[in-house]
Amino acid sequence: MKHISIYIISSFLFLSQMSFAQTQDSITYKERYGLTLGVDLSKLGRSFLDDDYEGIEIFGDYRLTKDLYIAAEIGNEEHTYNEKNLVSTADGSYIKAGVNYNVYQNWIGMQNIIYVGGRVGFSSFNQTLKEYTISASQNYFDPDVRVDEKKFDNLTATWVELKAGLRVEVLRNLYLGAHVQLKVGVSSTEFHNFDNLYIPGFHRTYDSSSIGAGWGYTISYLIPLFTKTKSQKIDSD
Repeated sequence: MKHISIYIISSFLFLSQMSFAQTQDSITYKERYGLTLGVDLSKLGRSFLDDDYEGIEIFGDYRLTKDLYIAAEIGNEEHTYNEKNLVSTADGSYIKAGVNYNVYQNWIGMQNIIYVGGRVGFSSFNQTLKEYTISASQNYFDPDVRVDEKKFDNLTATWVELKAGLRVEVLRNLYLGAHVQLKVGVSSTEFHNFDNLYIPGFHRTYDSSSIGAGWGYTISYLIPLFTKTKSQKIDSD
């Protein structure tokens, strides 16, 4: 009986050691899933530094899977195109929606992201022509400057854009980020004898191309809604 008891105890200790060794081959941790909300700092900064610009953009994304996020931005911009022969102001709001995909493999316990994504954008705005100069081939007379304000309302534009950026957790649930955008115009309201020089959300436009670009710096906060337990194997050598 004594030998049987010793055998049972020895077997139990052996199995416990095996189980302990197996648990040391992987690390268990929790990942946070939830809603991230933030603001574009570059637009706020430009609003203070540039007299011809005022704007704000708020964004959010929700983590669907390990690497996939649904995302959206809403904003409002007022921009004055102030050149030698033309002064006009664009004012309006926009919304963009799409997805981000995280291509970065985090260390255990970290939740930084480096992402690529796509958006579909829509803008509703107006243009106000404030001042313009009539060009002339001869210089016998002074420039013909017309200060005759004309407003064009109910304008719209749509576009698609590719987006790439990163987001780094600097404090618990608090992130700083940066991004770049490449935009391609799809459609916009056209009117006689005047072009859309600036489209809120799309930015500057050019006659020779439908391509635009953008960039920004962001601050955001993750609102954790739930966690998922993950395990990762470790090298036992």
